Amino acid sequence: MELKKLTAKVKSLVPAEEVSAHCDGPCGVYDPASARIAAEAVLSMTKKILALELPDPNNKEAVIAYHNTLSRYIQIKEEQAHIAKTELLVLWTDYFKPQHLEQFPDLHDTFWKAAKLCSAVKVGVSLDDANALMDAIKKIHEMFWATKNRDVAWYTAS
Repeated sequence: MELKKLTAKVKSLVPAEEVSAHCDGPCGVYDPASARIAAEAVLSMTKKILALELPDPNNKEAVIAYHNTLSRYIQIKEEQAHIAKTELLVLWTDYFKPQHLEQFPDLHDTFWKAAKLCSAVKVGVSLDDANALMDAIKKIHEMFWATKNRDVAWYTAS
């Protein structure tokens, strides 16, 4: 018996109840906290990059150490900005539904701008952009928890 016929026979003998879901995973697995943590790392690395002192160009060891530290900070900033963007895009596309647009008419614009800020903090080293990203994620945090009728405190590392 070919596989399709066998599968059809099994389905007819043991029918399964049809199920559906409104998202990729069970409700409650979404949370903007992971985007916030990544954005905090971006902000921290931006501050560290801006605070780096240029070494004496005649001190080879100091120049090498400077470039090593700078490249590590940049790597972390880039990685964390990408994580923040991924977390935001998953939240936007998988969690939020049309009924949330009624509650938050600026939802799409808020997420679009936050995603663009993730790109901006990767491209440059701007404290203003890093802080704007934190502000955008805070707004998303507030929207998210409002959809669950909960007021969850916003936390940022000092």
